[in-house]
Amino acid sequence: MYQPPQFKSDDPAIAAELMRSHPFATLVSTDDGGFPFATHLPLHLEERDPGSSPGQAAGFVLLGHCAKPNPHWRYLQARPAALAMFMGPHAYLSPKVYPDLQRVPTWNYLAVHCKVQARLVEDPLAKDRLLKKLIGDHEPPYAEQWRSLGDEFAHKMLAGIVGFELDVVEWSCKLKLNQHRREAHAKMREVYAAGSQDERQLAAWMQRLGMEGA
Repeated sequence: MYQPPQFKSDDPAIAAELMRSHPFATLVSTDDGGFPFATHLPLHLEERDPGSSPGQAAGFVLLGHCAKPNPHWRYLQARPAALAMFMGPHAYLSPKVYPDLQRVPTWNYLAVHCKVQARLVEDPLAKDRLLKKLIGDHEPPYAEQWRSLGDEFAHKMLAGIVGFELDVVEWSCKLKLNQHRREAHAKMREVYAAGSQDERQLAAWMQRLGMEGA
């Protein structure tokens, strides 16, 4: 990911917050012909002892699964290196926020990219534990319904997916909020605070980062 220094965040807490609040990620690896192959899926973030797996960065581990007919798990098995991308709030920025006219539009956004090494999770009990973590992220009460469906149904459902653990070996976090254009910050916040849900989130991040304007 292109990282101008003014947009780069090295804070693992911010990266973790973005991954947890925007868990629907894009996982990209290469297919058998060497072409990028992408799957869109929710990922569960865990923070573990950084020494628990070789090369882990900040102890981040991502857990997910795909349907067995999806060939992505086979690509991960053959070539474990992959890229997981998380997109946070994002929005258009009009040049009208600037005090001068010689400006152009841009797009502001928050994103985290993770270089990962994949390990498949195929044991039914391990897959069940993985699913319960995803359920806990999105609908904890469903865990009781899942348990009540019976072993035969659960076994059938678990046989239809392949789980994976993705050890994060390197990550980058980008907070693109026009930090280098202080003269526009006050107007940017005003415009974003009155806008869409994504725009309001960007306004909140501007306040959090102390972008008060000139």
